[in-house]
Amino acid sequence: MNLFKRTILASVLALPFMAQSAMANGLISIIVNDPSNPYWLAEGNVAKATAEKLGYSANVGAHKGDTNTESNLVDTAITNQAKAIILDPANADGSIGAVKKAVDAGIPVFIINAEINQTGLAKAQLVSNNAQGAALGAMAWVDAMGDKGSYVELFGAPSDNNAQTRSNGFETVLSQYPGLEKKAQEVANWDRTQGYNKMQSMLQANPDINGVISGNDEMALGAIAALKEAGKLEGKVIGGFDGSPDAVAAVKAGELTYTVLQPVAIFAEEAVRQADEYINTGKLKVAEEKQLFDCILVDSNVLDVYSFSGPFQLDR
Repeated sequence: MNLFKRTILASVLALPFMAQSAMANGLISIIVNDPSNPYWLAEGNVAKATAEKLGYSANVGAHKGDTNTESNLVDTAITNQAKAIILDPANADGSIGAVKKAVDAGIPVFIINAEINQTGLAKAQLVSNNAQGAALGAMAWVDAMGDKGSYVELFGAPSDNNAQTRSNGFETVLSQYPGLEKKAQEVANWDRTQGYNKMQSMLQANPDINGVISGNDEMALGAIAALKEAGKLEGKVIGGFDGSPDAVAAVKAGELTYTVLQPVAIFAEEAVRQADEYINTGKLKVAEEKQLFDCILVDSNVLDVYSFSGPFQLDR
């Protein structure tokens, strides 16, 4: 066998070992909410890509807001001897048991996007600064609306602390303007179809509203569809929250007044890097368990200057 053939054969035989070596750091299990929502899809994709870049194998599971499914996914991570779990919790209170189960099995948990109502279990909780983002959005909403008018609010999932935090942030700003009257508030659970249905109901009861403020983009996009169908979209001030690709497109189209970009691509990557640090050194990269990442307003003015390099990734 000549030298060239021996070299090729050696390279082929080495491939399985190279693949094994690339994943020698072990498994990182990533658990998100529902990847049918582009926000959670990006969250899982970024975390997985970061883990693989750091030499881990990675899988992404989805609990879709169900704590039983979440618990089963944690059981699977334990069975698979995951080195760490990156978790977007299903419920602020209901997910505590799943986190505790992982910790008791010796697996560090890094929470992203939504908090749990107990400290000292997860190694870190990395979330958007929802209060800051809500205030930022509400101020932009007032700038577009003026200090008089009527509006409705679409509220996210009550099991998620982010929903109330954002609603409180809206109220803190909007309550300073006595001429702004909130006609109704409906829970639409972060979902576009529910946003559409709830907007239809609120519009029937309040046909002359001037605006909509929404806890996330999916609900806002549902509201836009309902208003468009009713022939009432023109002139409405509509605010979203997340910075999803569809929302950015709606801002460009003049249908959505603004969205508030959550830096999910940043903190999803950072959570994996912090997990890697802990796996390798036994030490925390950041001492504080709760870590806040500021949000960014995205309106037509911002889009005239900046662009997105990928989903939820604004180049500044």
